[in-house]
Amino acid sequence: MIRDSEPSLTISDSEPGGQIKRTQTIDTSVQGSVLVLIQFDVCEEIRLDRLQQIFGARKLEHPPLKHAAPGYIRYERPPVVEPIEALVLDSGERLEGQIKYYDYGVVSVVLELPFSGDWDTLIRLGSRWVWDVDFAGHASRIAHQKLERAAPALVKPYADWLSEDYFIFHVRQLAGNPSAAELVASDGARLAQIVRGETAQLSEGERNEILQSRISYYTNDLTVIGWNAAFLYDSAAGAETAIQLLEYANSQLLEFRHYDELLTHELESVYAALDKGTGLLARWRLARAATKLHTVLLDVAELTEHADNAIKFLSDMFSARLYKLAASKVGVPDYKDLVTQKVRTAEELYRFMVDQFNQSRAFFLELTVVVILVIELVWLFRGRPF
Repeated sequence: MIRDSEPSLTISDSEPGGQIKRTQTIDTSVQGSVLVLIQFDVCEEIRLDRLQQIFGARKLEHPPLKHAAPGYIRYERPPVVEPIEALVLDSGERLEGQIKYYDYGVVSVVLELPFSGDWDTLIRLGSRWVWDVDFAGHASRIAHQKLERAAPALVKPYADWLSEDYFIFHVRQLAGNPSAAELVASDGARLAQIVRGETAQLSEGERNEILQSRISYYTNDLTVIGWNAAFLYDSAAGAETAIQLLEYANSQLLEFRHYDELLTHELESVYAALDKGTGLLARWRLARAATKLHTVLLDVAELTEHADNAIKFLSDMFSARLYKLAASKVGVPDYKDLVTQKVRTAEELYRFMVDQFNQSRAFFLELTVVVILVIELVWLFRGRPF
């Protein structure tokens, strides 16, 4: 890859006698980098202080703002960051990377490849990476190797990991330094292809739908967010906030997917217990199922609050809007609604099971009283005082 070059390069090959054989011009009008975010939900909680002692890693600093303002974004517990060895693909591309550990049990592998070329080259690269390269497999291997050492810092590790991947195409320099409005007007179709990972031209309706999910703070910066990828046109410092918020939104999606699966599994167990019958003994067994369900509800409430409060937006409305747009596009509200509905269903089932158990207990107590009275009457009529 070509780095820090002019808008075009000229490469000449010559014959041994000095005669020029051919001249090739390489267009480097687009310069930036492509980032791949692969995240895994590995455990219920990561003790970050313990992790720092194991790895000697650093904590992530508060993300910088787009503008000077009294407000700021801050992490409640900043993730721990550690560099990883470069990943070399079969194509020869070499990606530098780092791994981040979030206290709510998410591990994020971030890989980056500097890019310098033209729009068509970036479109082809994006499509190949999005659809053909198994980044999740590479990242999983890296994460497993790291977490073998980090085991003492993991609370209730999971046997199976849920994962999410996301691509960020960050362009720092463009020939002519167009404004955001000019870039959308001249190359909106290409931006839509990049965000969708497509090499073919998209329809006008699809292109418009993609470009509606854009946001800018200054006239010369642009963020276009899709469900699987985002396009950033900004300086390295200016794009840092968007990159961290996109990473955070995807980690939230991963957490709510976990809660959704957890509640689905627990509700299936409850329904199975209810199907076993409504007799006295069956109702009595509901107490154990109700206790387990209530424990799960408390865990979900605690973990959800933990994840929701991981990052705070204080007085920075643009960052809050950017996060809201990112969360909406990747699907966080949809999964959050699913979890909320299942929590309500679980609460209703819990109350039903408790009522059933209380009825069974009341019936048992009444039956016990009746049996005692019958025994007393029998002894009384036999003439033997009890």
